Amino acid sequence: MNYPVWYLPGVGGGLLMAIIAITHVFVSHFAVGGGLYLVLTERKARRENDAQLLEFIKKHAKFFMLASMVYGGVTGVGIWFTIGLIQPDATSDLIHTFVFGWAAEWVWFLVEIVALLIYYYCFDRMDEQRHLLVGWIYFLAAWMSLFLINGIIGFMLTPGDWLENRNFWSAFFNPSFWPSLLFRCAMATLLAGVFAFFSTALISAAGFRQKMTRYTSRWCLLSLLVAGLAGFWYLQVLPGSAQQVLAISPTIQRSVIIGAFAVLSLAALVTLFTLWRPAWHNLTVALLVALSSLLVMGAFEWIREADRRPFVIYQWRYSNGIAVSDAERLDSGFLAQCRYSREREVREDNLMAAGAELFRFQCYACHTLGGINNDLRTRTASASFPGMVNYLTTMHEKRPFMPPFIGNELERQALAAFLVGELHGKPVQRTSQGEAHPGETLFAANSCDMCHEAELVFNWAQGKSLAEVDQGLATLSQIDSSMKDFAGTEAERQALAEYLLDPHRTAVAAAAFSGLQVLEEHCVLCHDAQLTLDWAVTRDAEAIRHGLLHLSQINSSMEDFAGSEAELDALVLFLAGQAHGGVQ
Repeated sequence: MNYPVWYLPGVGGGLLMAIIAITHVFVSHFAVGGGLYLVLTERKARRENDAQLLEFIKKHAKFFMLASMVYGGVTGVGIWFTIGLIQPDATSDLIHTFVFGWAAEWVWFLVEIVALLIYYYCFDRMDEQRHLLVGWIYFLAAWMSLFLINGIIGFMLTPGDWLENRNFWSAFFNPSFWPSLLFRCAMATLLAGVFAFFSTALISAAGFRQKMTRYTSRWCLLSLLVAGLAGFWYLQVLPGSAQQVLAISPTIQRSVIIGAFAVLSLAALVTLFTLWRPAWHNLTVALLVALSSLLVMGAFEWIREADRRPFVIYQWRYSNGIAVSDAERLDSGFLAQCRYSREREVREDNLMAAGAELFRFQCYACHTLGGINNDLRTRTASASFPGMVNYLTTMHEKRPFMPPFIGNELERQALAAFLVGELHGKPVQRTSQGEAHPGETLFAANSCDMCHEAELVFNWAQGKSLAEVDQGLATLSQIDSSMKDFAGTEAERQALAEYLLDPHRTAVAAAAFSGLQVLEEHCVLCHDAQLTLDWAVTRDAEAIRHGLLHLSQINSSMEDFAGSEAELDALVLFLAGQAHGGVQ
């Protein structure tokens, strides 16, 4: 909120960041593990006096240099450029907390570049020991970069004691530092083997190709085993609320499935095509192994990023950039205190514009409009204005991985108006939940039962058509000269006529309407309304009630219905009525 928003509603900054970051992390881990692969394999070649292996390493070093230095370097700069635009407040937090850590990482990165250039271009110009020493210097510099970045990245999910003492070392050696470091080291050596498969696939001599393919496969399989153990350790150190998000977030659950599939695919491909039958190895296999590895790395990074939600820095700054400590102050009025908002308050004439600004500053960090990632047009298609207002009031409690709405009631209604009225053209008019049928309200407002027993009026209406009751209300003076004709509008007169014809039916209709509101407020922001109705169609009212009270047993990502008893009754009545032909 202290910086302008880089607004890309169709793409979203989060997705753009994910694409750049995941591919960068993929290559940068290769830059670490690949350095170890180079120096150990070169040492093996020189110890065994294997000229063929030495030539292979020289060729692989060129591929390694181009991939890690060019793509890795460009995307590394791209990450800084992107995070500075989409999360400027959080970037400022990281710079101020880790300024010397960043400086040290840049020094090590410079050493990496120089050492790698010397390693490749002086491959045949230096004596063996000095050349190996340069290789070790490169690997040490690359690993130190990983060591430093790991502490900073881990801090964002597990800041630990830093939240209390603001100490650099508490932030750096945070609770997830060591398991994360072990996992990343294992992934680095895994990717060293994965990328080496491209080089081994191009070896012309069949016997040597199979030998190097099998040698490289052992790097991958051992690293994959260590990565699995480190990943399990990593999960154990996550804080409680992050564990909760891990269990209920649909995004994380999808990523877990993708990651598990990728791990199994990777293990199968490496075992079958490179260890057991290295003769079957070729560029296609290398590409499939690389894609599987990218999915493994991507799933881990996606889960780690998503598990921070609703924070970008755990318990310090929400994912929309608002500091947790500022939330209470901003609840008095967000727009007035938002430096770059074009609207400073909510008025009747700027309701939609104010809502659009609130979307940009509070929703856009995770959601798009018509985009491919967390599209709010699709997610709000079934919502009504009252339902959206209520959802914004309680969304953090219902979906803990989403930040709470921050602002006053007028701003909440403005955002709801934008999401429902502007995006979908729906009416923006609050209707109180559970209100009486309009006819019942009119019956009481006109004091009909002050002069007549209610039963007498209802008996008069029985046996008549709606048109006859409506006409009777319009000409009450002709029925009894002491009465006056109904003086309300035609719509009000018809509503009263409907109520008099069948007060029970209209009460049920009112309850069904209330049930629709409960559905909109509790369900449709996560599920399409039709999906809920399809679920209800095969059940009677008692089964629907039982299902709503035990939603977590149907799907572990859902919570049991937590509304009031009246809301539950209304929702059951609505679902049962709609599923079996509507309210009759």
